[in-house]
Amino acid sequence: MNAIEIKGLCKSFKEFEIDNVDLTLPGGCVVGLVGENGAGKSTTIKLILNMIFKDSGSIRVLGKDNVTELDSVKEEIGVVFDESYFPPSLTPVKLGNIMKHIYRNWDMQRYQDYLQQFSLPEKRPIGKLSRGMKMKLAITVAMSHHAKLLILDEATSGLDPVVRDDVIDILTDFTREEDHSILISSHIVSDLEKLCDYIAFMHKGKMMLFEEKDRLYEQYGVIHCTEKELQSIPSDAVIGKKIGSYGAEAIALRSAVPHGITVYPVDIEKLFIFMIRERE
Repeated sequence: MNAIEIKGLCKSFKEFEIDNVDLTLPGGCVVGLVGENGAGKSTTIKLILNMIFKDSGSIRVLGKDNVTELDSVKEEIGVVFDESYFPPSLTPVKLGNIMKHIYRNWDMQRYQDYLQQFSLPEKRPIGKLSRGMKMKLAITVAMSHHAKLLILDEATSGLDPVVRDDVIDILTDFTREEDHSILISSHIVSDLEKLCDYIAFMHKGKMMLFEEKDRLYEQYGVIHCTEKELQSIPSDAVIGKKIGSYGAEAIALRSAVPHGITVYPVDIEKLFIFMIRERE
């Protein structure tokens, strides 16, 4: 069963729209939803969670329609946004005592184990925790009621590299169970390269690309060449290019690059930067 299925999703606002978006999160996998600020990542997540209403299209979450049947699977979904919304006067201990009355499957032992594992001060008010600690606490709550699906919206933004690496390790451990899936949005592409099985790239409300991460590495490469050499590559095989006084740099389909031009490995961030520049 797919954890999330989106088909033909549309939502119009005054100055922005989600335009015919398709997205599938296979069960047991991690999909990274990437794009620049304002690309539509957070809006898409809010549509998935039925926090805002779609204009058209269909969304299924853990096999259920996200409008008429979402309540039946809410216990199996853990959600983390880019800010912690827990009352600042509560401590992690008091928060756990509240959550056990909210979730039927709340696992207090697991919650306490995560608090210790993440070195979270159990009796310090949440309002006095650092941003990194608040995000770890939010992820702890999301994973302490035996959720099968985690949805994280910019959960690593604004964190220092060490804390971000800790969070990625936490999420990697979560996905070791076959029925656990993650949808994570971020504009920090390097985080997603470590974690994700699939990459979904949004730009101005459109889904520009959805592909297995390893397949992207296999398909695309970086070339450094002259303008004349670049012209020998079919234009529809060139994802993006940058031409300067010392020659050209481009990202292209490996299969279309003529013999004699060296193809270097591509990183996902550079791929998206070149795609965006090509469309502007």
